Amino acid sequence: MVDSRLKPSFGEEKRLRAQGYELIAGVDEVGRGALAGPVVAAAVVLPRQLKGSWLKEVRDSKQLTPAKREVLSQCIRKAAVTLGVGVVECEVINSDGIIKATRLAMKRAIDKLSPKPQCLLIDFMRLPEVPLPQKGIVDGDSLCFSIACASIVAKVARDKMMVKLGRLYPGYGLAEHKGYGTREHLTCLQRLGPSLIHRRNFQPVKEAIGEFQR
Repeated sequence: MVDSRLKPSFGEEKRLRAQGYELIAGVDEVGRGALAGPVVAAAVVLPRQLKGSWLKEVRDSKQLTPAKREVLSQCIRKAAVTLGVGVVECEVINSDGIIKATRLAMKRAIDKLSPKPQCLLIDFMRLPEVPLPQKGIVDGDSLCFSIACASIVAKVARDKMMVKLGRLYPGYGLAEHKGYGTREHLTCLQRLGPSLIHRRNFQPVKEAIGEFQR
């Protein structure tokens, strides 16, 4: 486990710039482990020179409060050379599986970048379908600044989607837990059964379907 006090650095970006790359996209996803809602990815290209007091606050999105993530997301969006968000809905997750859906969300985020990136720094994964030099970094959202920024942007974007979905599918508490498998969520699943945005191929949802159908 990465030390929660660790600040993400620009080490990976500096190494790539020393090789001649300038447009370096950090890529990350959120929602891969949720039981409901989309998987969302962000791709962020930052300029060589960055200024602002917000820089020292950047962390893996899971280590930040919602209010801090919102502020940082706005700072990142203003500072970025280009930024893209990719969304893959629950229907695709149910039909193709979460790994393929996650890669598709990342590809969609990258495809929205303009100018196009020259290389990619990705949290954990690699994208063979994207013909660019790339590096998958374990715990990249804690270690790499560009990936941490992508994690923040993706988390804020997905949380807003889940609040809206909570109004469309009331009773599950989606606005609070954002679709993750909290005790409250599992209790609601067993009581109400799954909604149209639940991932029926995830084991807790399968079990809840079985309980609901008894």
